Amino acid sequence: MSTPSRLQVLITGASGLVGQGVLRACLASPHVQGVTALVRNAGGLPDGVRAIVLPDFTRADALGEQLAGFQACFYCAGAPPIGTPEAEYRAVTLTATLAVARAWASANPTGRFLYVSGAHADPDSRFMPLRIKGETEAALAALPIRTVMLRPGGVRPVAGTGTRHPLLKPLYLFGGPVMTLAARAAPALVTSNAAVGRAMIELARMPSPPAVVECARINQLAADARG
Repeated sequence: MSTPSRLQVLITGASGLVGQGVLRACLASPHVQGVTALVRNAGGLPDGVRAIVLPDFTRADALGEQLAGFQACFYCAGAPPIGTPEAEYRAVTLTATLAVARAWASANPTGRFLYVSGAHADPDSRFMPLRIKGETEAALAALPIRTVMLRPGGVRPVAGTGTRHPLLKPLYLFGGPVMTLAARAAPALVTSNAAVGRAMIELARMPSPPAVVECARINQLAADARG
């Protein structure tokens, strides 16, 4: 794939904790020409972001050519690993993601699909969220397009962003300062949602990006992008 000077990006999960930071990074980047958000409900997006409304992501194949014309898809949608029953977590994490990826790949066969997974994702893991994340990674890697799996550890929301999930709000409210210090002291364990966004842009622009990007590399790419 020849990398264009500026990217047209499709993003999912733009209202989530990770997606908010990724969207901000895209809007601030000179390397991104335009951003379109695939959303379940209209409204709430910043000015300049186009929306494609799809209430059920498993029906992504119905969008057809609406998904065409992108160089990269930044897939940030997902269910919280805490408090989500396994059946629901699988439906959101694996089934919906794969449906969007297949439809997007069909419309953009030379594009890049970048998926926000998680540290220690493994289809053989004893822990349900890590197992399903690992299964999702394997399914995406089998698609006939270039895929990149990003595996952040803890993700710190930058100022002006946050989680909508009640069970997780106290964690980020009281643990935020600790996560900020941890991100500096242990970049292999903690990153920020903005750093994930900057790293995704860098990866989308690479001629041959790696298939899997761990947390420390996410932080390094984000730092390189800032100069």
